[in-house]
Formats: sequence, C-alpha cells, structure tokens
Amino acid sequence: MKIKNLIYTVFLSSVSFCGTAQNTALNKAEKNYNQYAYIDAISIYEKVAENGYKDEKMFQRLGNAYYFNAELTKAAKWYDALFSLNSQQEPEYFYRYAQTLKSTGDYAKSDEMLAAFNEKVKTDTRGVLYQNNKNYLEQIKLNSGRFDISETGINSTQSDYGSAIVNNKLIFASSRDTGTVSKKTFRWTNRSFTNLYAAELKTDGTLGNPIRFQKKINSKFNESTPVFTKDGKTMYFTRNNFLNGKKGKDEKRITLLKLYKADFINDKWTNITELPFNSDQFSVAHPALSPDEKKLYFASDMPGSFGQSDLYSVVINEGGTFGKPENLGAAINTEGRETFPFISAENELYFASDGRPGLGGLDIFVSKINTDLDFGQVQNIGEPVNTKFDDFAFIMDSNTRKGFFSSNKEGGIGNDDIYKFTETRKLNCDKQLVGIISDSDTNEILSTAKVILLDDKFQQIAEVMSGADGTYSFNVKCNQTYYVRAAKKEYETNEAKISIHPTDKSELNIALVKNSKQIGVGTDLAKILEIPIVYFDLDKSFIRNDAAFELEKVLAVLKQYPSMKIDVRSHTDSRQTKKYNMALSNKRAKATIDWLIQKGIAAKRISGRGYGESQLINKCSDNVNCTEEEHQLNRRSEFVIISMQ
Repeated sequence: MKIKNLIYTVFLSSVSFCGTAQNTALNKAEKNYNQYAYIDAISIYEKVAENGYKDEKMFQRLGNAYYFNAELTKAAKWYDALFSLNSQQEPEYFYRYAQTLKSTGDYAKSDEMLAAFNEKVKTDTRGVLYQNNKNYLEQIKLNSGRFDISETGINSTQSDYGSAIVNNKLIFASSRDTGTVSKKTFRWTNRSFTNLYAAELKTDGTLGNPIRFQKKINSKFNESTPVFTKDGKTMYFTRNNFLNGKKGKDEKRITLLKLYKADFINDKWTNITELPFNSDQFSVAHPALSPDEKKLYFASDMPGSFGQSDLYSVVINEGGTFGKPENLGAAINTEGRETFPFISAENELYFASDGRPGLGGLDIFVSKINTDLDFGQVQNIGEPVNTKFDDFAFIMDSNTRKGFFSSNKEGGIGNDDIYKFTETRKLNCDKQLVGIISDSDTNEILSTAKVILLDDKFQQIAEVMSGADGTYSFNVKCNQTYYVRAAKKEYETNEAKISIHPTDKSELNIALVKNSKQIGVGTDLAKILEIPIVYFDLDKSFIRNDAAFELEKVLAVLKQYPSMKIDVRSHTDSRQTKKYNMALSNKRAKATIDWLIQKGIAAKRISGRGYGESQLINKCSDNVNCTEEEHQLNRRSEFVIISMQ
C-alpha cells in the first residue's frame, strides 16, 4: 500500500512523442503520474512500450511507478531498459536501480550501481554507508536465522499491515473488500482504502476472525498503524488528512497523512483530534511510544528531513501537550526512507529503511537508544524477517520474544501480509573469545605475550597477557568483527581477524614468528627470509625490481656474516626443452651471482649453477597438465649456506 511509503516527491518534465493517438495516451499517463495515480500511468505507458516504442522518460516513469508501489521486480525490468537506452542518468536512478536489482537476486550488479551512485554523490549517506560496509551481506548473514516465522491466518488478498496490540487483540490496517455497495479506491494503487481491523489473540497463539474496528475511527479514507498506551485508554494512529468531514490538501491538491489521537471512554473511542505538529503540506505517520510513554516517535517528510522520510521524536508533556518534534539525526536517518518505528521495552528502536545496505526494498533495522538522540550501532536484523522485498512494521513483546511484522515478500496472500514470529536468539549477545599464542615453527606455548583486542575500526578495546598455558580470553559481542593482535619480545607481531557468530565456537589461535631464526650449513636463506618462489618471469633471466628487493635480504645476511658462503641454485619449470631450461637456469644463477658481486660481495663467497627442470617439486613434468600457479612453484631460486667459516 502506498500509505506505508509516505510521500515521494517527483519532479517531471513533459515529453514529446510521435503520433496523435500515442500523444493522447501519454498525456493522460503524464497527468495520472503527476497526481500519483501510478497504476493508471503504468497501464498506459506499458501499452506504448509493448508496441516497441522506446523513450527515456517513459522508462523512467514506468520504473518509478512500480518502484513507488513497492513492486521492485517489475521496476527492475524498466530501469534495466532505461540504463540500456542511456546509462547517463541522474544519481537517484542509480540508487533505485540498485534497490530493484536486489529483488531479482542480482546483488553483484546492485553493488556496482551503488558504487556508481556513491561516485556521483559522494556526500549521500546511502552511498557512504555502502562504501563503508561493502561486506554488508556477510554481516546480515551473521545476524540471520534468529526468527521462527509463520502465517497469521488473518491476511486477505489485498493489503494487510502495520499491527499493534491492545486488550489482547491485534489491531491492523487492511484494504480488504468489505462488501459495501459504495467502495472508494486509493488512486495511488487502484485498491480500496485501508481501515483498521481487530483480531483476537487466542491463548494457543492463533488469531480470531478480523472484524472492523470502531466506526468512529475508520473513515472513508486511509487509516493505519495505531499505537496504544499500556492502559488502553489512549490511541495514536495514522489517517489521511480528514477530520469532521473535511479533507485537507497540500498546495498540489494532494491529501497527505496526519497523526491523530483518540480517547477510550465508556467503551468507545472518541475525542479524535489531530496532533499539533501536523501540516497540510507534509506527511506525518506511523506512531510509536517510548516504554515510559513520555515520547512519541513517528515518520515524516517535514522540512528539515534528511531524506524521503525521516524518523522524529516529540516529548509528550504532562497534561497532553507536545513539545517540538526533533529529527533523530544522521545516526538513524538517510536520504532514503526511514519509517515504521517501534520502541521495545528494552529501549531499542526498530525501524524500516531502504537507505541502508540491505537485502532489498525496506529492511528492518535496530539500534539501542542510549540517551536522547544518541543511538548505538544500527544493525540489520537479518533473514528470514528481511527479504529481497519490503519488510516493515515490526513489533515485539520483549518478555516473550514474540511479535508481528509486515511484508510483501513472495509467497504471501495479498499485496502486503502480516506474519508472526518468535525470536529464538537475541541479536546482541555476549560471548567469550579465547585462543592460544604459540611459536609458529615449534608450536611451543608462549606465555606473557601481549594480546590486544581491537574493533573493526582498529580501535583498541582491551589488553591482556597470555597465561602460563599460552591462553588469553576477551568478552565480546555476537555478530561483531574484531581483530586480535599478539606481540612478544624476539617475535614478530601478528594480527588476525574474527567475526563472532552466536552459534559457532569463538576461538582464535595466533602463531608468532621469531625475529631471529637459527641458521647453519644446509639452510636455504630463501625459506628463512620468505623470498617468494616466483623469482623470474617466464623465459627471462634479468633481475626484476621486485626481485632486487628480495635479493637485498640475502645481501644483508651476507654482510652480517662476512665468512658465510652460499650456493645459488636456479630452477625452471618443465615447459620448453630440457636443454633450453638448463641454459636458462644457468643464466638466472649467473645474473643473481653477478648482482650480489656488484653489491660488494666477494666472488669467492658465492658459487652456483642452474638445475633446469631436473629438480621439480611437484608433478608438473613434461606432458602433465598443470595450472600456471603449479608451474610457478618450480620456477625458483635457492640460497643454500655451504660454509659459516
């Protein structure tokens, strides 16, 4: 339903088309589009497109019409046609195209579009969030699998969404056909307006048959997303700009959304009043109450918003007056849609957003409310609640961990459906990260090593010393990524990365390499100094710049030990003839020896020759099919110590 999306502001320009009949149809579509009657516009534009007509503006409008009605897969088809016709589009089309590609499962191309979007508008939060969280799918995977979801049995073939609980009943919005003679439709969707319905919450977890909510609340326009005080005596809800038989419109003659309040007196809802911060010129919708009921949260596109809709909060004063609405700020809001807030008893803000890296459409996110307008990390709650489509209107009982959410995902009955769930595991859980520090060569346990825990931004969190048994431990949070750095005298510092999964064992062992390694006659300095195996290019014998860097290591050792003598042994792979390879390896050995002599090492301290393909270290002999990487292993040089005196 369009009401769930708030208002999109679209800027349109007229387009010239050939053909009188086609012009008439498109002019009608243009008018419908400008008045947000998207379904009418789709019908007309698609008839023109089916006749093979291609036009950039038409493809934009077709994509937008489906995008704004949350039919992302269909929108992807037309955005694809748009970018095929002309890839030089305004930045917002890159973002919309990226979102719709997710609905088709093409995350790779979606990421390409997001990267292009970020290049075009480097200050847009949506692009910055993607740029800083390119591993977002990995993080979502870590957060997934925490919910058991099932059907509610109350959904219709139309749209059902946005639930709340009061007096053991689930109250929700529905555009189901009520069977009335006079039936109004919402021009944005060509579907019935939504009214509120109530379904009994039975002790066995099932829901009773939905019945219409009180007539005083339901009007001939849209009602949705109620929230109730704990005592059940006050209700806040969303409705089109309509009160006491009067319909309000903005300067474009569009009827937007407002928040209303009602009181429960003598078993009836009455005293319906609009909240004082409403306006005819912008939408205010989807209320939520803080646990202490002293603050109301909502979504709006009022002036000062970051994006298409932002989340706000407003203080409810004693006596029922309201303070000034405050934007929740850049920690929560983006240039996209933030909507459908819900505040849990644990003071967590759940909300839907399409401005953050997600699975597609609206995803549900959560953030801990630390203090006024100060929020913790925003996290995607993961699958199976979040999907490639719109997932929103999340509510949950913090004690039972049961709740409801809405989605237009595949497999539903209607356009939007309400699902129930049980959270089987909390998102933020505490675990212990343990590990052992050891010597990489001997596997000897290393005590008194300094071990540092860092977050994913490499900020230090904690520091400990490994115990007598080489062990260390840290308290960590689930679904977070950490780095562990270990250091000890006479060893090279080492660092490793770990993501803490709620169900996996959180263990990270770190091996340290000694700074000083024992050498003697027979030692290959190439192994000790970790000189790469790939030393020469194929069929070449000259010293590359990067190879010179590696030879500097050998040079430094020879200078440290003036009496040391080495034997340079050059090897090739099996490609080419044995004669050719022997000659090539001799040239390589000579080039290496000459380089060391030119650097001041006495010629008598260096011997060497080529061995061709006579000492292969793997199966890759003649007529054996091997990869380039396998052949490279045989193309190597050795620096074997033959004397220390």
